[in-house]
Amino acid sequence: MLVDLPTTIPAPVDQALDLLTGRPLVALTGAGLSTDSGIPDYRGPRSPRRTPMTYTEFVSGPTAQRRYWARSHVGWGRMARARPNEGHQAIARLEGAGVLHGVITQNVDGLHRAAGSRAVIDLHGRIADVVCLDCRRVTDRDELQRRLTALNPGFVDAVRQEVETAPDGDAVLASVEGFRLAGCTGCGGVLKPDVVFFGENVPRKRVRRAFALVNEIREREGALLVAGSSLTVMSGLRFVRHAHALGVPVVIVNRGATRGDELADVLVDGGCSETLTALAEACG
Repeated sequence: MLVDLPTTIPAPVDQALDLLTGRPLVALTGAGLSTDSGIPDYRGPRSPRRTPMTYTEFVSGPTAQRRYWARSHVGWGRMARARPNEGHQAIARLEGAGVLHGVITQNVDGLHRAAGSRAVIDLHGRIADVVCLDCRRVTDRDELQRRLTALNPGFVDAVRQEVETAPDGDAVLASVEGFRLAGCTGCGGVLKPDVVFFGENVPRKRVRRAFALVNEIREREGALLVAGSSLTVMSGLRFVRHAHALGVPVVIVNRGATRGDELADVLVDGGCSETLTALAEACG
């Protein structure tokens, strides 16, 4: 039986450093970068199968919205306590050194900015922001958390023992019965985290900015560094495809295979923290 072999074989870290050192860079990051901060990912080699709520399900009515916000209310503590790890800090150091010209992140945890990165495109939004689906007013998640706590006293303590946190901050709960929702303080409308749900489109402005970053790095004869993304969804993969089509070198650092492996010039099957730290030291 014939087996198709991968076009690119995973390489040692030093091969990635040889390609990246001395070039201007753009980074595309995914959930694998944040696992060392205690935030689980969806598609890592040891990740359990999960089914996140889709946009269509969320807007279907109060039943789905109650399930989402009850789980998110309980899980928010873990997300709010997460701190940047060595991988985030290395990326911020690369930006500070003038090596990294921008980050396109698929993560919603805000840890790049917390680490000091400024040239960040939050492709899927930020879980720390809340948007009203009616008036589009954006408010702070901590404010909503206080309101939900007041509306549901004792709820978190009652379910604390059964909590398992999902990658987007949800807690896996057996029941959300009796949980009370909070509406928009401005118009009373439905509140949603200001992130892109499955089945929802990434705002066009963000997509254009991300493509522009890839185009810019081509003009500078730079490279695209993918860190911690399986590239399973098109929202991230399209930038790797675009870079490859332009002749921009692509380096992928990830634990396990990705959907973009055949487009990479170098693959590193390993952790982001140690690899990115080595890169920051080499470029420092």
